[in-house]
Amino acid sequence: MIPRFDVATLFVDMCQAVTDESILGRAQRAGKITVNYFNIRDYAGNKHNRVDDCTYGGGRGMLMQAEPIYRCYQAVCQAAGSKPYVLFPSPQGKVFDQATANRLAERGHLLFLCGHYEGVDQRVLDEIVDEELSLGDFVLTGGEIPAMAMLDAVARLCPGVLSEESCFTEESFYNGLLEYPQYSHPAVWMGKAVPEVLLSGNHANIRRWRREQSLRVTWEKRPELLDKAELTKEDRAFLAKLRQEEE
Repeated sequence: MIPRFDVATLFVDMCQAVTDESILGRAQRAGKITVNYFNIRDYAGNKHNRVDDCTYGGGRGMLMQAEPIYRCYQAVCQAAGSKPYVLFPSPQGKVFDQATANRLAERGHLLFLCGHYEGVDQRVLDEIVDEELSLGDFVLTGGEIPAMAMLDAVARLCPGVLSEESCFTEESFYNGLLEYPQYSHPAVWMGKAVPEVLLSGNHANIRRWRREQSLRVTWEKRPELLDKAELTKEDRAFLAKLRQEEE
């Protein structure tokens, strides 16, 4: 089954500009993934396509109503022939990370519900949302930007989206560590040379150097990641050496 991503939003063009370009655009044209957009206004049920109203109990701003969102959700289910796993980008959600992306990539069918204005009627969230996710402890004007970031992170893990599996398995966070430094031509730029080991042609030495550099970068920039990373005996010995250098 081709992985399917659906997005329920008030701003289809804004989101589609992201997914129709670059790697995700090529993946769709090659039939590796499908990305479908549903404009929540199309399910408003009134002549002005209004989907928001004032909140009970007072307060500033308007709230997205439950019924248009639920109708949109039903349309997604009908179009797909199955119930999607529904994600709601929200500052109240668990922080999205690479492990979350890996887990969601196995789902096969995801629906991103993008909120806007002052939020969404809680009743429809309780009814259809499976998981709330956050990009971090800050507030955005809507759910479109985090939804696109999450969709991109998940979609690139789907088979055939990237040319080789190593394109993502060696990247930062995939194995719990940050990525090692990388270099391209020329061999010397502004007096700075590419590390000699990368020019040696010795693939075993290159792999070892890259692993050690990955450990070093993680130690220097995000040491807390090492607590959860899967480390070998050699990794631990190298980290002990780094600690000694720091003392």
